Amino acid sequence: MIEFTGGGTLDDAAGDALVVGVGADLGWTDGARWAADRLRPHLDAHLTAADFSGKAGQVVTVPGSADLPFGSVVFVGLGPDPDEEAVRRAAGSAGLATMRSRRVVSTLHESGPARGVEAAALGFLLGQYRYDEQRSEKKPSLTESLHFVGDADLDAAQRARVIADGVMLARDLVNTPAKDKPPARMAEIAQEVAARTGMSLTVYGLDECIAEGFGGLLGVNAGSVNPPRMVVFRYEPDAPKAFLAIVGKGIVFDSGGLSLKPAQAMETMKTDMSGAAAVFGAVQAIAELRIPVRVVGITPITENMPSGSATRPGDVLRARNGKTIEVMNTDAEGRLVLADGLSLAAEEEPDLIVDLATLTGACMVALGEKIGGLFGTGDAPDTVRAAADAAGERLWPLPMPDDYRKLIDSDVADMKNTGPRYGGAINAALLLKEFVGEVPWAHLDIAGPARSSEAEHYVQKGGTGFGVRTLVELAVRLSDGG
Repeated sequence: MIEFTGGGTLDDAAGDALVVGVGADLGWTDGARWAADRLRPHLDAHLTAADFSGKAGQVVTVPGSADLPFGSVVFVGLGPDPDEEAVRRAAGSAGLATMRSRRVVSTLHESGPARGVEAAALGFLLGQYRYDEQRSEKKPSLTESLHFVGDADLDAAQRARVIADGVMLARDLVNTPAKDKPPARMAEIAQEVAARTGMSLTVYGLDECIAEGFGGLLGVNAGSVNPPRMVVFRYEPDAPKAFLAIVGKGIVFDSGGLSLKPAQAMETMKTDMSGAAAVFGAVQAIAELRIPVRVVGITPITENMPSGSATRPGDVLRARNGKTIEVMNTDAEGRLVLADGLSLAAEEEPDLIVDLATLTGACMVALGEKIGGLFGTGDAPDTVRAAADAAGERLWPLPMPDDYRKLIDSDVADMKNTGPRYGGAINAALLLKEFVGEVPWAHLDIAGPARSSEAEHYVQKGGTGFGVRTLVELAVRLSDGG
């Protein structure tokens, strides 16, 4: 575990690496200017060779000199007018660049934003994340300490550690191969999280799922040899200021069922439980931070597999709230398990329901791979988007027009699970709306940002843990009456 320390000046500091920020057009921060004065004249050649100008995302590492008590200096571009997200990203790049440095000293937190220490600590920790459980030779970070020069709120750094741990739990779960995280194993991990944080946990096995009427979950699970689980976390602090329900899609592997996906499309389908992973990470962080908001976290967990017992196109499933869904495409399965999860959440009568799901490729067509789609009712989308903006996770609101509802009308059931080719993300959201009752609700379609095809700043290739930071920030705002 990296130790956080703070205080003193650069003249008093020493370490294996010094991290300093540089604004656009070589706008030197105080820390960068201090280092530059001691590295010239050879600094200029390094900056020129790297074409470094302080643009956001630029990084150049310069060897130390006799005048510096640091083995190297990492100059990180902040761009113009850096906000908290700019600091997070710069710190993530710095974390990656200093993986082999045991003692790191930083001035990034002094680059402007009010929560600079939390942003810098969070970005640094996430930038050093690695998933190497499957490698024969592991190369973990060597960093033992991160020192913030000058005034530093170390409590904020510790908050960042808790949030980072939640994000990294979600990343680990997403990156784990499907065979190593069947529903029963996911339930065991949930028990470990609950025991560690003092939360209560309810796990519904196959017989309980049948008794409780989780018809959507059972229908998706019908083709799998691994029975499903419905996992429900409960965090109940004293004198809660609000009651939040979060629901995450937990398809640990999605073959498409009988509507079988092409082989290439299955390659990333171990990540189709990213919504559930975000719930695991968020409830862990919220409980460890002792945020005074009551939280129920619900994750319907199963595989979607083809077999002789699998749900067929044309079959009708009855969800927990009694509504029926005609299955036209078994690869539109996430909305079926969420129907049960959302129904269960609505029964609790929370102040707000938020669900997260890698739900539709259509949302990725609309928004690309780095922005999630945001749907919902009443003020819920605005509330969630404000939390996401503060947390540095990008969401964009999309409509749910009433006249589109007829696109999922069924001839034999209350609705069908797919509509026409166009507007797929909207059609899916309209189906989910049928299961939240009158409770304010926001739906996050995270098919794009839940996984990354490349490493950049604090994001590594693979599972991103998207949504954890937004949910934690949302809980904080609800506790403040926001």
